[in-house]
Amino acid sequence: MKSIFCLIISFIILSSCSKNSVDNKNCKFLLDLGVNVNINLSLPQYSQLPFAGNSVYIANAGNAGIIVASTGADFFAWDASDPNHSPNACSALIPTGLEGTCGCEDKNKYSLITGQPLESNSLPCSLKNYRVEKNGNNLLIFN
Repeated sequence: MKSIFCLIISFIILSSCSKNSVDNKNCKFLLDLGVNVNINLSLPQYSQLPFAGNSVYIANAGNAGIIVASTGADFFAWDASDPNHSPNACSALIPTGLEGTCGCEDKNKYSLITGQPLESNSLPCSLKNYRVEKNGNNLLIFN
């Protein structure tokens, strides 16, 4: 009787799981590139990151670079390419504090804390997120 009960519970749990993939066809502009970046917070170009409300752009990683943002307690890393545009010369985000703005005519704005669009509810895609781990004075950014 116990084995049947365990089998039923297992089936319910497994059938209730869902994929974490994006089903919206408009959110397929960004490539799923391997990212493994280590930054030293002691270096001058990253010295403002330990303070809340700051962000930095890191070139040559991800689709159009990576933006790392700090709340003072946590660090967030996002792909710098606007997910609502096909990659082109203007689609890279420009970080300002805890916001990133697309360089294209529509000037899409995103939160660098949540990754969500800020000004338009009609944008279907949010920013591509990367994992961040702090180890001493280093940040490891990866996917």
